[in-house]
Amino acid sequence: MSITLIIALGAVFVLVLVLAWVLTNSVVEKQSPERRRLKKLTSPTDQHADPLVKSEEALVKNEDAEIKYARRYVPKSPKELSRIRRRLTRAGYRQLTAMIVYVWAELTLPLVLGLGCIFFIGTAGMGLVIAGFAAVLGYLAPGLILGRLIEKRKKELQNGLPDALDLLIVCVESGSSLDQGVMKTSEELGVSYPALADEFKTLNVEIRAGKQRIEAFKNLAARTGLEDMRSLVAMLVQTDRFGTSIAQALRTHAITLRQKRRQRAEESAAKIGVKLVFPLVFFLFPAFYVVTLGPAVIQFANVFFGQMVNN
Repeated sequence: MSITLIIALGAVFVLVLVLAWVLTNSVVEKQSPERRRLKKLTSPTDQHADPLVKSEEALVKNEDAEIKYARRYVPKSPKELSRIRRRLTRAGYRQLTAMIVYVWAELTLPLVLGLGCIFFIGTAGMGLVIAGFAAVLGYLAPGLILGRLIEKRKKELQNGLPDALDLLIVCVESGSSLDQGVMKTSEELGVSYPALADEFKTLNVEIRAGKQRIEAFKNLAARTGLEDMRSLVAMLVQTDRFGTSIAQALRTHAITLRQKRRQRAEESAAKIGVKLVFPLVFFLFPAFYVVTLGPAVIQFANVFFGQMVNN
């Protein structure tokens, strides 16, 4: 099979995927109930219609626009999301475009890397093997990068949660409600912990959209995937059920989270010695041996070969 034929097959495959995605997207958008209702409301009507009917149609149209706005900006429950979109949400990408880009990256990267290796290396020798490894790497790369982004975001959320609870305690003890405290905390954490501030803003949007507070906090724990956030939700549920002080419960929980953060820092510090073994063995020790033992080895070689030549 020639390289030109492989490239042509890859181009046809990508073109078919693009056409299928465009057609599917257009059909789904046309068949959606919101679009059909808006099209019906915005269709030209009789000019001599009753003004009361026109006003009612205008009210219905405005109501549909508000519903569409709410559905667009209020996040869905994590249970309603697919596996890929749930992982993207945990990484901080809630837009539908992010899922489309991720899926297309999984489909196109293996083709691009595999065909690129075949084009530059060829099919002779190890060319096909290298192309196969490149295609597998291209398929796994988006998942690995996304997993790295999720872990980075989780670490930022874990480190910022005790400080967020401290600000929330100050707001609650000053007379603000829990919802107002969440909103103020999200504003104050925008610089130091932007990921946590974004999650609190999403929580506030859900509460203002009509969801119950406990359900909104459960969605927050499901979105982040943090055990500390789940324990916070469980504590708030118990506080709401038994009627205990929210400020005192938050203070106790903040102390516990701060101790966990200190223990994680001590654990990371204890692992440094083990992690430094590999750079020392592979990078520092060879150069050190060359500098210290190199002149002695050269002198021994000169003396040894000199004696051999004299003999």
